[in-house]
Amino acid sequence: MGGIKRKEAPVKVTKVPKKQRTVEHKKSKLDLAAEQEDEGDFGGFAKAEAAPTAQGPSTTVDPNKKFKLDTSSAEAHAKQRQQARERKAAKPHADAIQRSKKIWERLRRKSHVPAAERKDLVTELFDIITGRVRDFVFKHDSVRVIQCALKYADKTQRKVIVDELRADVKALAESRYGKFLVAKMVVEGDQAVRNIIVPEFYGHVKRLINHPEAGWIVDDCYRQIATSKQKAIMLREWYGTEFALANRDAQKSTEKLDDVTADLKVILEENPEKRRPILDFLHQIINAFIQKKLTGFTMLHDAMLQYMLALDPGSEPHTAFLDLMKADIETKAEAKDSNDASGGGDLFRNLAFTKSGSRLVCLALAYGTAKDRKIILRCFKDNVQLMAFDQYAKLVLVTSLDVPDDTKMSGKAIISELVAQGVEDEEQRLNTLDSVAVSLTARVPLLFPLAGAGAKWLLNEQDKAILDEVHAIRATTSKKDPELRRKGLLEYLSPPLLDFVTKRAEVLVKSSFGCQVMTETLLEAHSEASVEQRHVAKMAVARLAEGDPAEEGHLAHNAHAGRMLKTLVLGGAFDPVSKTTKLSEPRLGFAEVLYPVIREKLVEWACSPSSFVVVALLESEDVDETVSGEVRTALEKGRKKIQAAAAAEDGAQERFKLKEGEEKMKAANGKGNAGARILLERLSG
Repeated sequence: MGGIKRKEAPVKVTKVPKKQRTVEHKKSKLDLAAEQEDEGDFGGFAKAEAAPTAQGPSTTVDPNKKFKLDTSSAEAHAKQRQQARERKAAKPHADAIQRSKKIWERLRRKSHVPAAERKDLVTELFDIITGRVRDFVFKHDSVRVIQCALKYADKTQRKVIVDELRADVKALAESRYGKFLVAKMVVEGDQAVRNIIVPEFYGHVKRLINHPEAGWIVDDCYRQIATSKQKAIMLREWYGTEFALANRDAQKSTEKLDDVTADLKVILEENPEKRRPILDFLHQIINAFIQKKLTGFTMLHDAMLQYMLALDPGSEPHTAFLDLMKADIETKAEAKDSNDASGGGDLFRNLAFTKSGSRLVCLALAYGTAKDRKIILRCFKDNVQLMAFDQYAKLVLVTSLDVPDDTKMSGKAIISELVAQGVEDEEQRLNTLDSVAVSLTARVPLLFPLAGAGAKWLLNEQDKAILDEVHAIRATTSKKDPELRRKGLLEYLSPPLLDFVTKRAEVLVKSSFGCQVMTETLLEAHSEASVEQRHVAKMAVARLAEGDPAEEGHLAHNAHAGRMLKTLVLGGAFDPVSKTTKLSEPRLGFAEVLYPVIREKLVEWACSPSSFVVVALLESEDVDETVSGEVRTALEKGRKKIQAAAAAEDGAQERFKLKEGEEKMKAANGKGNAGARILLERLSG
């Protein structure tokens, strides 16, 4: 029999066919009651007699019979509610809590409560809670009462609540509902209240930042509330247990922590023997947060930047740290098997929107290889517009354009999304580009390839310092010449910008930012494929000067529009170093399209607030000699009008329109039109 599967029983054994297994349903209360009724009436004989022929219990119920259950569902629920009320009433301060909740219900409807009634309710509320605040704050419903009291309290009343809860700040931060009370205290309180709450975290930062409830409250206090000194004290606890113990001891003894610094590089220089333990401790914490995908903490970003700056560039720890950051980004193979549609990269996206984080991303781009930069830029897909409007993330976009050698990659990844090239609806695309162009923040990455890092009007000192740091690193990690990189970017940027200027010139000229966009676009946005587009855009801007400059509301009375036309006629921006005009290449030749538009009103332009446009027609190297000769002849004929404007004998005023709804009246006071005086000097010479 070995190896043979037995399929049948022995011949002499009779097979018993299998029966279908049936499940006996549980009898209902009505069925059980009916059986008991039958047994009571017939002494159980009815069931015995029916047993031989009965196939199962009868499901037939006599409609005349009534069965009364012990309790109904409504009665049971009412009993439960009564028991709940009794339990609440038995708790300490039940009446006070109940009354305070009634007051809160009234106060929270702010628009429905008169000021006098609100004042009385707040007074009554503080009579109830004073001295008993701790009994309210650890319950999900009564803690709202204290939040309401903080909202409507005065300075003294808030101080009373904070003093009562000072010892419970850490416990409240860890509470599921109490954490909102901590947030309310620091938001509604003044600096004195904040100086009470923030030091309560000293010595416990590492534990609290890892807590699921307290982490975000501590980080919010660090980011929005803490002073520079308090931030340094809290950040030092990331460097080792000894720093946390020092903070805790100083806080308990009310000892002042003066002259503290969170600059890790300085700390390591003062204590070189502690370099290895501190760096290992900090790396361990950073790695734990990255592995747990908790990368949104501002405190984490500050710690990561300090760690990066403390490492020697090119060293093994430096390379390992960059690899740790990149490990958060999924590879293409990992993305296929992942449920995360973003493909990872939350670390870089979160870093980009904080001050320290954006600098760290810029350094990572500068130190990275071509492959590293491509991987990092992939994280920002579909987020470029959002980043452009952020005060910190905009610098990441600038670095993304200014560092990679592959301009095709950066052009597609950054510029195409920045100018809304993927939007099919033209009106929507132009509106999006308009919002970017006239934004103080978003215009920086848009105009940086045109204006360059030397434009003081585009970059503030802090951004300029970070870019200088990036450029110093770029010199050792990038091979492409900066000018070649710039020309490569203009291949992607010029067509959409020139099209934008052509179709929205009348809108852009109304703001100073719009005029700067048109100026930089016409002077710098040029490529072999956009020669015709540049000419069309010039014509669109020149047509803005049509009309009589003496009329109110004309372009000549617009100060920033006058400066724009003067710069375009000069053919370039003024270079303060060489004290000359730096002509754009290829030459713009704007005077050739502007002069035919203003020829008939040239003398009026010479007497207007924008008279320097006419001065530029005489002085610019970018103006053809034929045009400048015709201008001189026309001005000679109108010399008397120009002399009158220069002398300002009628005490007239020059009107400069600064922006929508605002005008600045500049009194002549006998000084006259400065541009007209210069024109007279040129005509006399």
